[in-house]
Amino acid sequence: MNILFASAEAHPLIKTGGLADVAGSLPRAIRHQRHDIRLVIPAYQSVLKQAEKYFLVAHLELEGVTQPVRILAGRLPGSTVTVYLVDSPEHFDRPGNPYSMKQGAVWPDNAERFTTFCRAIEALALDNAGLDWQPDIVHCNDWQTALVPPLLERHATRPATVFTIHNLAYQGLFDWKVFKKLKLPTDFWSMEAMEFHNQFSFIKGGLVFADWITTVSPTYAEEIQTSEYGYGLEGLISHRKDNLTGIVNGVDYTVWNPGRDLLIPVQFNARSLTHKIENKLALQEHFGLPRDEKIPVFATISRLVEQKGIDLILGAVPGIVKQKAQLIVLGSGDSKIETGIRAAVKAHPEQVAARIGYDEALSHHIEAGADIFLMPSRFEPCGLNQIYSQRYGTVPIVRNTGGLADTVTDTTEETLEARTATGFSFSGTTVKDLATTIDRALGYYRQPELWQKIVGNGMKQDFSWKRSALLYLELYETVLARREGAPVAETA
Repeated sequence: MNILFASAEAHPLIKTGGLADVAGSLPRAIRHQRHDIRLVIPAYQSVLKQAEKYFLVAHLELEGVTQPVRILAGRLPGSTVTVYLVDSPEHFDRPGNPYSMKQGAVWPDNAERFTTFCRAIEALALDNAGLDWQPDIVHCNDWQTALVPPLLERHATRPATVFTIHNLAYQGLFDWKVFKKLKLPTDFWSMEAMEFHNQFSFIKGGLVFADWITTVSPTYAEEIQTSEYGYGLEGLISHRKDNLTGIVNGVDYTVWNPGRDLLIPVQFNARSLTHKIENKLALQEHFGLPRDEKIPVFATISRLVEQKGIDLILGAVPGIVKQKAQLIVLGSGDSKIETGIRAAVKAHPEQVAARIGYDEALSHHIEAGADIFLMPSRFEPCGLNQIYSQRYGTVPIVRNTGGLADTVTDTTEETLEARTATGFSFSGTTVKDLATTIDRALGYYRQPELWQKIVGNGMKQDFSWKRSALLYLELYETVLARREGAPVAETA
């Protein structure tokens, strides 16, 4: 198959979150299955600085764009995956991250920026860039690429489209004045298309017009059909449930492998867990905490926002302190939550430590050195840290939602007996719910023989991208087979 994979970011070229990890890893895994998958992302300023080996392959004249858009081609670093960069300087050659300025405010022209990106993807998908290559499938991701399915729907002959929701909370909503600037077909502003409560919804384009919708875990696929998680789109998603699939994200075990990880002090595996203790002692020393292998170390690596349940962790600090355990936090986000974390560090300097910000190497060390990972998210489409934690022998405590429910098996007498227990989960949303689960986990931690069983079960889990890639390929084949029997759309 020929596949065009469209994303607003892709690791290692540009990353703000989990979408970049998916876009940097899934195409590689599909390429390994001998399919011609090509990645397309915007040519951000920071990406162009790394793009020495990218060369010009096309100029595009796009509707609503004043200057010609260049298409640059190269390889995704460390792979044989072709990458196309959509080079529109007026839209992407600027400092800051893909969506916001250095000060944190979103770029005011994000609608125009990503409309340009989608129009360029449309041109590539129809082989209008003169590259003599056309995809069978265009796989779009999140709201920044969600205009592609409705744009392609207007052509009599087009590739099939798949649209993946990574987080329904981010929808790309803009008012009528902005919509008029985009020079899109006027019928896009209708309830049957992309009008949503008197706003223009990018994401609705993918939900209405894509041949198939996926999201990043089976449980999240169910959750977004409810009012609690659907953000007003639950009716539409339920209407399309026969064309909706949840596939758990994979992880790159060449990067997240404690046996080969050069970012941690001492490498280890399931047969050399004594080396995990050395990582723990080094982690305690790094954060200025008392070095003691018997003290249970809790950790979290996260955006510090309410969605991630960080307020619940702050509420659980007194109980953690009372149990003579330690807590390490890495992340940044909401200023009130950051202030709360700093206050907890000041109040309990020998038991609570934090680094406000992000550090990739330190995140690896934390996964290797901690005993228990806290991830009490209010919602979590997939999540990756609970998967990393299991491979690094760090037992996750998660809220029973989304991908957390699909990747962590709660520890009970039955799951221990069945050798499936890999962590601890709870369903409520209160500090008490988390605190009770922490106490339950510590009860097992103080029984080393049982604890080692949970650790061992987790380290054996396989959430590799190969597994996920095969599921996506099976889905692509299903979508193509269905389209062969579908009526041809009328030309716009």
